[in-house]
Amino acid sequence: MTTTTLDEAYERLHATGPEWGGNLSNHGPMAAEVLARRGHAEAVSSWVDAYVPRLDELPAPREAITDETWPAAVGDWSRVGDWTAYLTRQVSENPWRDVLLTWWPRLLPGIAAGATHSVIRTGHAVRTLVGGDESEPALAELGYALGYWAARSTTVPGVRAPAGDLAPGAALDAVPQLADQNGPIAGRLARLGDLDGWPESTAALRPAADPDEVRTRLVELIDAATLRYLSHGYGSPVLLVHTATAPNAVLHVLPVLPRDLWAPSLAAVWAASAAITSSYAPDKAAPRDERPAPASVDDVVEQAVAHGDEHVIKFADTAVDVYDRTGDPGALAAAVHVRELIG
Repeated sequence: MTTTTLDEAYERLHATGPEWGGNLSNHGPMAAEVLARRGHAEAVSSWVDAYVPRLDELPAPREAITDETWPAAVGDWSRVGDWTAYLTRQVSENPWRDVLLTWWPRLLPGIAAGATHSVIRTGHAVRTLVGGDESEPALAELGYALGYWAARSTTVPGVRAPAGDLAPGAALDAVPQLADQNGPIAGRLARLGDLDGWPESTAALRPAADPDEVRTRLVELIDAATLRYLSHGYGSPVLLVHTATAPNAVLHVLPVLPRDLWAPSLAAVWAASAAITSSYAPDKAAPRDERPAPASVDDVVEQAVAHGDEHVIKFADTAVDVYDRTGDPGALAAAVHVRELIG
């Protein structure tokens, strides 16, 4: 990965807010990280050039958040400028791993923040830092990601801890669908609390017996959600990519976390993926496209870069991870499918 190229992109994007156009998430730092990591650093600058004009400026701080006052500001979107200032200062003054370990458990209950974009942005930031880029822009990106998460913190109602016997794929299939799949995600999530069978479906996932099994279950969830996109992605082509990309972001962070945080992290991201499934997935599966998968991983990545959409780029990143792990050509086919569904 070309560190200088990514750092320059971070610096440009840090003048912008984490959302734009109302409540659409700013994917710039995440997509730039994928392009740089996947061998397309030369495309980062032009991609950012095209993306930045749509973004809004970062809101200015209003009232400083402190180590004593932060609990009252969690989930207060009007404080996003304050949260960004507070947490970027934290990562500039303290080891980034210490900051992450402080805030990860505090923010985990609100993992659905920004339709999971906040935890996804955090995962991409951590992947950069773990990869050896601990420059000022890379450290600041972690602060921006955590600040977004804190300001948009959103809980999923009616969730129970995994206690069943279903593998992730079967558990996703067993999630009941909201009858009214309309309106912004916040309203859909709120309706889950009244949905018959919802709490039971979150509990149906097979729990992990130990931290090593947590990682296994998380990988199974990513794999299942990626392949499920082939048959269900048509219901909501953009939102449903996050059923795979959110747990993949958690997987990137897992090695940095103490092992006693692994099981809570799995439970939280499982609930978020299930909530998006209930809120956006169609009742009926479409027939899987049996066309041959792309010839290579390089083809998938190059085609995603050529397409240019931020969700296509991020989903291709996750699909390649799945293919590298499993050898299942369906993962690459899913990356093709998302390109076709997202114009």
